[in-house]
Amino acid sequence: MTFHIRLATDKDVEACGAICYTAFRTIALAHNFHPDFPDPEAAEGLIRMAIGHPDVYAVVAETGGRVIGSNFLWEQSSIAGVGPITIDPQVQNQGVGQRLMQSVFDRSVETARAGVRLVQAAYHGRSLSLYAKLGFDAREPLANLQGTPIRKSISGHVVRQATKQDLESCNSICKAVHGHDRSGEVLDAIGQGIASVVERDGRISGYTTCVGFFGHAVGEANSDIMALIAAAPAFAGPGLLVPTRNSDLLRWCLQEGLRVMQPMTLMSRGYYVEPRGAFLPSILF
Repeated sequence: MTFHIRLATDKDVEACGAICYTAFRTIALAHNFHPDFPDPEAAEGLIRMAIGHPDVYAVVAETGGRVIGSNFLWEQSSIAGVGPITIDPQVQNQGVGQRLMQSVFDRSVETARAGVRLVQAAYHGRSLSLYAKLGFDAREPLANLQGTPIRKSISGHVVRQATKQDLESCNSICKAVHGHDRSGEVLDAIGQGIASVVERDGRISGYTTCVGFFGHAVGEANSDIMALIAAAPAFAGPGLLVPTRNSDLLRWCLQEGLRVMQPMTLMSRGYYVEPRGAFLPSILF
């Protein structure tokens, strides 16, 4: 099959949204897991936001004037996140995914990103194989959790809405834990009114852009992440992502009634340091 890669435009939203919904639903149901998107409108909404975001590099694959896939590189920090990458199930396994991935890799080199990361569904063997062959290293096994909001406080921890004045503290914590900050995402979340910080001993000790699929959290200790999770009004999208190597945090979540929905894997290419604290990745990284 002959196809080419080009930049996405607003006119591609409907086609890309439909492919995104169908592709994720098809692979999830084939493995007896819940689809990540509850309906086509949710997938289209994500695609519309990504294509319209000034810090997202969006590309589509096209053949004969028909869009057959898309991919996105989120460029809000020195580390770029990839996804969602989706290909029309009718034309999968013909090299489209590899070309879409190469396109965002080329972009990351052009923009001098220190590294590129993504999160993949661990049950999806083809995507794991593709990313491994493209140079990604598996860094962290994850459990996608969902359930009823906990709605309680953790002793000695105060959770409140984040403001722009908190940005420096949030960046400092992220750098201490991960070796880099995610200021672009934090500013976006603060602007949307969905970011929170946790204070312990009179200072900020952790933050989250949103407790859920598209948000990340960083804390100096597990108790900071527990406080942010416990205060969340809901777990956005399919839910939060918890590193399964963090047994104490995972066990606490399960004891609080959350349940495992699916296994996932955090993967990286380029700069990466072992986290030196507690964290929840987003679906990007």
